[in-house]
Order: sequence, then structure tokens, then C-alpha cells
Amino acid sequence: MNKLMKDIIHTADSFVENFSQNSAYPFIEKGAMNYSIESLEVVDRLLEEISDYELEEDAIYNIASMAGCYVFETARKNYGGEYLWVKNEQQPVLVAGLPDFQVSIRAWEKVKGRLTNGREDNIPFYIAGYKEHIEHAKKGDFIMVV
Repeated sequence: MNKLMKDIIHTADSFVENFSQNSAYPFIEKGAMNYSIESLEVVDRLLEEISDYELEEDAIYNIASMAGCYVFETARKNYGGEYLWVKNEQQPVLVAGLPDFQVSIRAWEKVKGRLTNGREDNIPFYIAGYKEHIEHAKKGDFIMVV
């Protein structure tokens, strides 16, 4: 396991620990954040609740990276892929299908969009798109799910 993967897993686990025990969000039932696809509904609702606050750029980045790591790990555990670091964007991507094809997601960006744009950046829908593109990809495809 490379350092990037270890860091993402650690951050995702910290996200679960921080928000699973948080009484400010009583809708998060014990064990609900279990890296299942269904748990993304809980994350999406949490992001909706958080987006009601006036957030500074640093707070948005911190939430996007923490929740994004959970989204990444949920997608990877359920549909596969490997993490790559995009140096010029200073963020990871999850890429499935290598070496035959590439289907990639940028979970940090999608979570940031969910915080700032609202429901149009729905997390479960985004990950469903990742799954669908993986299932229908052909050799040589290069797809960035946005």
C-alpha cells in the first residue's frame, strides 16, 4: 500500500470517527458510515447540513478533503480503482480500469461542489456515474466523471 492510499484511508477513517459520534448530527446512526454505497446518502445529507453555514475557504477545503476521502474509499472499496496524485491540481484522483481504460473521479472537487452548489452536486449520483462508466468502458477509453 503506497503512502497516498494510506493517507486517504486514514483521513476517511478519521472522518467516520469525527462525524459518527457527533451529537450535532443525530441523523447519523451508529454504524451508518460503513463505506457502503448507501452510506453516501448519509454523507450527502451531512454536506447539505454543513452547507447551511457560512464557510470560509479553509473550512471548505478541510471538509472537502476529509469527506472526499470517505467518498473515494467508498467508491474504491465497492468498484475498484487506484489513487494517483495530480500535482498541478494538488489533489488525488481515483482511477479504475488501468491499464485497459481509465475512469476517474475527483471526490474532493465534487464534495466542494456539494457544499457550494447544493443538490446539483449530489454525491450518490456522482458515484453511480463512476460505476456506470466502469461497467460500460471500452479498451482505450479515458473518462473523467464530473
